[in-house]
Amino acid sequence: MQDNQSMWIDVAQLRRGLFVQLDLGWMDHPFPKGSFRIVSDDQISTIRALGLSQVRYFPAQSDAEALEDATPRSEAPESVQSVQSVQATERPGEVTPQAQVEVQVDAPEADAAPADDAALLRAQRREKLNAQQRSLQVCERRFNEAMRQFRRVEELASSKPTAAREQSQALVSGCVNDILGDGESAIRLLSETMGDRSAEHPVNVMVISLLLGKALGLPLAEMHTLGVAALVHDLGKSKLPERMRYTDPGFSDSEIQLYREHVPHSLAMAQRMALPPEALAAVAEHHEMMDGSGFPLQLRGDKLSTAGKILALVNHYDNLCNPARLVNALTPHEALSLIFAQMKSRFDSLTLGAFIRMMGVYPPGSVVQLANDGFAIVVSVNSARPLKPRVIVHDVSVPREEALIVDLENAPTLGIRRSMKPSQLPRAALDYLSPRPRVCYYYERAAGADRSGQTT
Repeated sequence: MQDNQSMWIDVAQLRRGLFVQLDLGWMDHPFPKGSFRIVSDDQISTIRALGLSQVRYFPAQSDAEALEDATPRSEAPESVQSVQSVQATERPGEVTPQAQVEVQVDAPEADAAPADDAALLRAQRREKLNAQQRSLQVCERRFNEAMRQFRRVEELASSKPTAAREQSQALVSGCVNDILGDGESAIRLLSETMGDRSAEHPVNVMVISLLLGKALGLPLAEMHTLGVAALVHDLGKSKLPERMRYTDPGFSDSEIQLYREHVPHSLAMAQRMALPPEALAAVAEHHEMMDGSGFPLQLRGDKLSTAGKILALVNHYDNLCNPARLVNALTPHEALSLIFAQMKSRFDSLTLGAFIRMMGVYPPGSVVQLANDGFAIVVSVNSARPLKPRVIVHDVSVPREEALIVDLENAPTLGIRRSMKPSQLPRAALDYLSPRPRVCYYYERAAGADRSGQTT
């Protein structure tokens, strides 16, 4: 039997393991995709509530056990055949009087209760879509506000260092209070490049460093120290010529040395801001490595502070994902894999282990192929469940702006098979998923999910 050959089955015979297709519009059912393998009784109840008498299923894609008791029909229900025959003889958008009669005669009478249930499910889907759009808008607004505050710090650092310190502490204090609040935090990929890299980078590094600090169990005071150090660690780049502010593989030895001067410049500015000694140490160490291969002092592991170890790792990760030249950018999955496979000795093992657990195997921004050969982009990772990220799935039946986020913890048939480069995607999937040229992160409260695989 060919994989694309389908049969019809009464909804009363639905069971777990059947791969079904709902011949409905995307707003007429609450599932992320119109075709999927049934994995729960709740999904069966939801399908029955749609008011359908029969649904299409694909034996070749269904579990063998589920097929044993199935009594298939080779043809569609009469009402479906009638509508299909009408559609085949009409021009798009035109309905003849005869067609209207056929539909009215052949369509089964729907009970009021299933119709009400279907309307409720559609309303729930719309509310979930509105909720996820509101959540993203909040994250993007707060990221923008954090960048605005950082630019203010940058403006004040030389002329009014005390005011710059107060501005930094106010921003970090708000983030720390949020992140250490009740409940788990999720790392959220933002939908667009939010601004210039000089502001994106410190905010990215601050957010991820604080989340990692929480994962490592840092006390409140150390979280504040880490956040401020992460925010101001590159302030000294303002003292360099613009073309020297970001390292480039083509730099000469003298240019590399000039670039490295941003570390003592940053430290001097942090000192004028009267930051605490622990924050100063982290700023000074943000390019130092555990094996002594870093700069400017080639310090080794036992000489590095906890905040310095965290900041060095997160700073390096963000630089791999967001280099000055986008042609050199790695995907988040590639960056994490490179650090783990080739750079273990450069970073503290405890810090690196916590970072990998927090970011997940497929960090937000990773493009993936799913177990059913579909494609998706990871948009959020809950640090409590890093192997089950939340994704947007390429689905031609759903407009991109209306796609629901799918929590893979509750959609086992959509497990991830492998990571991909955006250039490996088919053109349609690339246009739909729109992988970001730069990766920007913020945090949000981890979303719950119901048992049918939908986010709440």
